[in-house]
Amino acid sequence: MKKEIGIYIHIPFCKRKCYYCDFISYSNKSNLIDEYIEWLLQEIQIWKKNINKKIYEVTTIYIGGGTPSYIQANHIKKILENLREFINKNVEITIEINPGTITKNKLEIYKKSNINRLSIGLQETHDTLLKQIGRIHTFSEFQENYKLAVELGFKNINIDLMLGLPNQTMKHIKESLEEILKLEPSHISIYSLIIEENTLLEKKIQNRELSLPDEETERNMYWYAKKILESKGYKQYEISNFAKFEKESKHNMNCWEQKEYRGFGIASHSYINGIRFSNISNIEEYIKNIKENKISKNIIVHEKQDLSDMKKEYMLLGLRKIEGVSIEKFKKKFKEDPIILFKNELQESLEENLICISEDSIKLTNKGLDLANQVFEKFV
Repeated sequence: MKKEIGIYIHIPFCKRKCYYCDFISYSNKSNLIDEYIEWLLQEIQIWKKNINKKIYEVTTIYIGGGTPSYIQANHIKKILENLREFINKNVEITIEINPGTITKNKLEIYKKSNINRLSIGLQETHDTLLKQIGRIHTFSEFQENYKLAVELGFKNINIDLMLGLPNQTMKHIKESLEEILKLEPSHISIYSLIIEENTLLEKKIQNRELSLPDEETERNMYWYAKKILESKGYKQYEISNFAKFEKESKHNMNCWEQKEYRGFGIASHSYINGIRFSNISNIEEYIKNIKENKISKNIIVHEKQDLSDMKKEYMLLGLRKIEGVSIEKFKKKFKEDPIILFKNELQESLEENLICISEDSIKLTNKGLDLANQVFEKFV
């Protein structure tokens, strides 16, 4: 039986960087787009020569960023043409798109290139809040883009929303969810804002230009969103993700189930044979190393796991899922009972009502969803 592997493609270009973003992306290096794509394709070619196709089967392709929809659609087309031999009707192919960067022509090219899943970064439906976090679009532009995507035949669409934004209230959340649910997307991701160091948003908050909702309000937003989405037929399958029947993100699910993936482009991460590694984040250096046939200089190894590391990580990743860690799957993979193996790690979380254990699974309780990091830390 072949091993499933996912592919991640990093497109590090944006029209403008959002105030909260600390991802490796650029709003001032558009002159490098053509050259970057050229050498990204070369990186893919080198990998294709070395992968054993008898062992691996590509099941997902995810194009993220940055803003992949910012660059010419023909660049995306070329990338997928280079992966054509791995693509069949069962492969989930996702591209992240942002309102304000989408045209009908781009969507048509995506469709012809076999992209079958869109992930749209909306974040909020209120223009004043969007402006405060540096988004380049309005809610109206999002609505136009979404309608166009549906008209062109895209049926699997995720919408990203954010909680805990500056000046955001429960009223904002209720109104945003009401608007989004009218569209009946197949998937909704709801993320809590994290203030990252050295971002413009951090500076604005430190300077008291903007203020954040308190922690209790942010948690109330989360539980309200969870309740409403579940009442409308969305299944919560991970802490931040809700999907209609069988519309879960396969790419993310595979990562949470510790399956392998290979990243291409700057700052992209990979997990192969228990080794976690990434590409360097300097775009000029990345291009230079591939040009000079020194591609190994682009790789940074972060971790070489032993069996103990793998078991702990399997627990950590699995507990992100609402169904939790399957005891049967753990036993099948590692030939051990996780309840016995991690007796000490689990006991404290049990006593604090952060997890529950059944015959089939180990999973977070409702309290555990709020304090998940406390559980995860025990497996780091």
